Amino acid sequence: MSGHGMLTVASPWPVGVTIDRLETALTGAGLLVFARIDHAGNAARAGMELRPTELLIFGHPKGGTPLMQDRQTSGIDLPVKALAWQDEAGQTWLTYNEARWLADRHGLGAGSEQALAAIESGLAGLVQQAVTP
Repeated sequence: MSGHGMLTVASPWPVGVTIDRLETALTGAGLLVFARIDHAGNAARAGMELRPTELLIFGHPKGGTPLMQDRQTSGIDLPVKALAWQDEAGQTWLTYNEARWLADRHGLGAGSEQALAAIESGLAGLVQQAVTP
């Protein structure tokens, strides 16, 4: 499933396990995890209900810095993020931004192509590791 610059893949595990698996894949590949946000937990603390939803913010300066050197505005979309969420039927999904969407959104030039390609292929592989039994 994709659209609006996002890619979404099904996960056979609950949201928390999906994020755990993604975090393991990311750190195993040498990426840094900057934050993990439990949106459902935060909603519960505010007295509101939300199906399981967790955001992982991660990356590496070697990947993101070239994009910001090209167009500093790309820093608003970096580090990279992935959202695991449960739909109304109980299915878990993992959604992340397409690297090409970043290029289009920020008008990144040819100098960013190598970094974008590395982010795109690397992220796709790590997401597959996280959701493949």
